[in-house]
Amino acid sequence: MAAPAAQHAGTAARDRLSWVRLSSVLLPLATPVSDAKVLTGRQRPMTEVAFLFAEIATEGGHQGIGFSYSKRAGGPGQFAHAREIAEHLLGEDPNDIGRLWTKLVWAGASVGRSGLATQAVAAFDIALWDLKAKRASLPLAKLLGAHRDSVRCYNTSGGFLHAPTEEVLANATASLEKGIGGIKIKVGHPDGRRDLERVRAVREHVGDGVPLMVDANQQWDRPTARRMGRALEPLDLVWIEEPLDAYDAQGHAALAAALDTPVATGEMLAGVAEHWELIRQGAADIIQPDAPRIGGITQFLKLAALAEHQQLPLAPHFAMEIHLHLAAAYPIEPWVEHFDWLEPLFNERLETSGGRMHIPARPGLGITLSEQARAWTQAVHEVGNRP
Repeated sequence: MAAPAAQHAGTAARDRLSWVRLSSVLLPLATPVSDAKVLTGRQRPMTEVAFLFAEIATEGGHQGIGFSYSKRAGGPGQFAHAREIAEHLLGEDPNDIGRLWTKLVWAGASVGRSGLATQAVAAFDIALWDLKAKRASLPLAKLLGAHRDSVRCYNTSGGFLHAPTEEVLANATASLEKGIGGIKIKVGHPDGRRDLERVRAVREHVGDGVPLMVDANQQWDRPTARRMGRALEPLDLVWIEEPLDAYDAQGHAALAAALDTPVATGEMLAGVAEHWELIRQGAADIIQPDAPRIGGITQFLKLAALAEHQQLPLAPHFAMEIHLHLAAAYPIEPWVEHFDWLEPLFNERLETSGGRMHIPARPGLGITLSEQARAWTQAVHEVGNRP
């Protein structure tokens, strides 16, 4: 895109941003987490998640909060980039969210419009949307225009590969008792027979009526994905997630055409353009964008419009505190991923019942940082003056 002409908040502005606070927060995980990439030596078990929080305020006293995150490396880089560009928001009209996204991207144009750079921008963008909804005294989903007040949800955090099958079964029972609707478990063992035994055990345990998904975390090559996909067909899965490398659009397209079980992917992609390649090639039956990873809510809404045009179901990845609102505003019945990892960061909890996650009545995202989040804070940077 061409560089925009210099623009600032105009005379129509009713309020201006006066303060920005950035926090780098390191969330420890109770148990080291392993998926297929750990079993094959590509990564180490995950022991923590790094968060970038952006808190903003205006001269008129309105406030917003947003966040981005990084699993394993990248958190300090996000924080460093956000520090460099934060001052570009001061004096701006918080209503001009699209223009401010572009301004922040161009402030760091030489490092590109995807990946770490736009993930840093995402924290600001999400905070701006949170502020806008709070000022309107509406939950974000209602500001965007909700199609429903609750969204189908499924649990992932109980099905990682470090957990033995008996523990996965117990976790599935606990999730269903909490009112969560579906269960997703990880696959991708070097010996595929172990995957099949594990998935069959979960299906038998939860019964035929419970939605069940599997996630290979990009583990398989094309022939293995076809064999495993065919072997899993009798288990009536809602989807097979990330069976191939995240950027193998052609392979995903061929697999989606060959299997009756839907193929879901997209969580690792870092921009709208990368998702469009999946959509264009018919590589995903279900698209799984992650708002913090693709640059925030402004970019997510652009992608959602493209997905809706192709009649694709939506199942956003991670960060249910954000994605619940975005999924509720998507016309085609979506799914939201339930992860309880983030709960210690916030004072509030999301409600689940009847297999669905419910939009909170609180304005904005409906979250405030807990004292525990403050205690886990590694670094802070502020610009401007808080009203």
